[in-house]
Amino acid sequence: MHGAPPRSTTLEPIAASVETPAGADSVHTFGFLMVPDFSMIAFTSAIEPLRLANRCSGKALYGWRIFSPDGLPVAASNGVSIAVDGSYADVGPMPAVVVCAGVDVHRFDHRDLIAKLRTLAFYGVSIGAVCTGTHVLARAGLLSGRRCTIHWENHDSFREEFADIEVTQELFEIDRNRFTCAGGTAAIDMMLSMIAKQKGSDVAAQVTDQLIHHRQRDSHERQRMELRARLGVAHPKLLAVVSEMEKSLENPLSCADLARQVGLSTRQLERLFRKYIGEAPTRYYLGLRLNRARFLLRQTSMPILTIGLACGFVSASHFSKCYSEHFGRTPSQERRHGA
Repeated sequence: MHGAPPRSTTLEPIAASVETPAGADSVHTFGFLMVPDFSMIAFTSAIEPLRLANRCSGKALYGWRIFSPDGLPVAASNGVSIAVDGSYADVGPMPAVVVCAGVDVHRFDHRDLIAKLRTLAFYGVSIGAVCTGTHVLARAGLLSGRRCTIHWENHDSFREEFADIEVTQELFEIDRNRFTCAGGTAAIDMMLSMIAKQKGSDVAAQVTDQLIHHRQRDSHERQRMELRARLGVAHPKLLAVVSEMEKSLENPLSCADLARQVGLSTRQLERLFRKYIGEAPTRYYLGLRLNRARFLLRQTSMPILTIGLACGFVSASHFSKCYSEHFGRTPSQERRHGA
């Protein structure tokens, strides 16, 4: 059994929000529903703030239980297995549950988990997700009319698959009794935000200090490193062009259009890319589009032609030719390789 004190899974009145009055001393229990190959860093970033809240306050403010599909230890994507308290079938109503997922979330059969989540939602349980757990909540129909977020790497594939759901690129989203975060250490900031609302900002501040987190990040802060840091380039016009490329993958712009937007000639743009990036802008742009296609092939069941069109290719044959030249395998082979 994880956490403290002991918890019950019998039916009981459940709060309909992730918030409780600040300073409340009642134990707030979280259930962690683990999907195989879950992200270890996202899971530990979510559970450790709860442990530290108990330690810093000297009180049992939080409890937690951990569940796997079959009640057996479950392995993270790094190969480390963790012990659990039971199976999905053993999960009963509690204040909140968190779906912890990771790589290849779409490849698992989530029927039992989805059925359980829908039951918990009926009883008013607050339901959240870290990393790609957002995908499971969407599949369960639990994000309708609510904002959510997901790791930046999965954002495009999620948007393609769940076009009717409002998915943002925020660090985390708390929308009534649904809460999601981008994964990685973003779970720390989401949990700190909830600790502040549930148990008081002083407790959250102490936990932040214990984590050596320096400060609690706001939900609106960017997920990814700034483009300047990612590329190791400071040239403003080059950064402006790359930013525009990243925003226009489905409908690629010509080099002439990109150059015109930043007040350069096509030749000047070519020189900039070769000097700072080491390749032609057309080649770099193609790589961005093909990398997006690779994510979609690996993370969704979208038809290959649809993926090609979503990444700016005019035909399946053109997409397949470019993909093969870049990655050394066809889109079909890529999908089979990732299965």
